[in-house]
Amino acid sequence: MAFFDAFGVDFVKLAFQIVNFLLILYLLNRFLFKRVLSMMDERQERISKGLEDAEAAARDRELARAEREAALDEARKEAQAMIARATKIAEDSRQEIVAAARTEAEKVAARATDEITAEKERAIAELRSQVADLALQAAGKLVRSEMSGATQRRLVEEFLAEVSPSDRERS
Repeated sequence: MAFFDAFGVDFVKLAFQIVNFLLILYLLNRFLFKRVLSMMDERQERISKGLEDAEAAARDRELARAEREAALDEARKEAQAMIARATKIAEDSRQEIVAAARTEAEKVAARATDEITAEKERAIAELRSQVADLALQAAGKLVRSEMSGATQRRLVEEFLAEVSPSDRERS
């Protein structure tokens, strides 16, 4: 104790201070530390839950991104298929239109050929008629007499019979 007396330590005060320290430690532990520790545990749990939620959100975002890309790929494939179908339909329509136009052109050409042939035959008939009239006039001048209608008709028919084979050879 001489040691403690040398430093001026009073045991009563020391015992009182130790009791006060333990009492304060008990009260702090009972009312402050437990609440602080429970608040820290709750905060730790919230942080852990927030990290787990963030990881789940990241997984969900990645899954949504993968689904979005799959949907875009599917949409692209459908668009390509639609374009291919439209192209095929357009090509088929074009071929049908071209075939219809060719058919129509052939019909027009055939009609034109028929009209040309009919016009040629009318022109030949008209030419024969004019040639017959000229022949009658020439024959009338040669004979210098008036012929009867029956005689004229017979001469024209004979003339046409002679001219017809040579016309057909030229055609």
